Amino acid sequence: MFYASLCWEYMKNYAKTRLTYRLDFWIEVLSDLMFQALNLIFILIVFRHTPTLGGWSEAEVVFVYGFFMVPYGIFGTFFNLWNFSERYIVKGEMDRVLTRPAYNLYQILLENMDPPSLFGSVVGGIIMAVSWSSLGLPFEALDALMLVIFVIGAVLIYAGLYTALTAISFYSDAPTGILPLMYNIQNYGRYPVNIYNKTIRFLLTWILPFAFVGVIPASYFLDRNEDGLSSLALLTPLVGIVVLSIGLFVWNRGIKRYRGAGS
Repeated sequence: MFYASLCWEYMKNYAKTRLTYRLDFWIEVLSDLMFQALNLIFILIVFRHTPTLGGWSEAEVVFVYGFFMVPYGIFGTFFNLWNFSERYIVKGEMDRVLTRPAYNLYQILLENMDPPSLFGSVVGGIIMAVSWSSLGLPFEALDALMLVIFVIGAVLIYAGLYTALTAISFYSDAPTGILPLMYNIQNYGRYPVNIYNKTIRFLLTWILPFAFVGVIPASYFLDRNEDGLSSLALLTPLVGIVVLSIGLFVWNRGIKRYRGAGS
């Protein structure tokens, strides 16, 4: 109850701030949607030059992209850690966080919530629904349940990977710059993995499992079982739990190394 009430208070404070600067809020939403639209337009342009991509049709790839947007929007809302090193390590705000009774990572996540990112999830859901209809896929109650499970698993994968990468700041005095690199790598997960060579495919599946936030769980609904993709989709929640556990382990070890901002 303590953590739930804490979350509610942070959300109220966020709402009060955004009501004061409403135009800024909508500009942020619009810019995020424009960015996602450009990514979708890129996919559509690719299919103007080729009928399929690794054996996947345009509607199927668009469906994968729609799924990719749903967990990413949720992740962006609650795990907005992009400026962690600059704000909490360089400027010393981590000292303030550690003097409070709530779990440190939880406080940081609440302080950096970005609800406008949820609009990306809504748009992703709409893209999925349109593609679902155009592909003539059947929809059953089990599909709705599996969609929720896969989205949760994908969010956990995002959370675990970026928590671990953010924790590198505790081991280095300088901002690492690795997060932008990971941001670029994650985008490969929205395309069919069979278009990549075996090394990249293995990397995206088992080392940096971004394939599990897009194409693999989406293949379950598309019934695409090349290389056992739709079967691998069932591992999404398990992969999410494992990756999140690793991320929290790295974070907690990093916290123990933190010695304050100094003078």
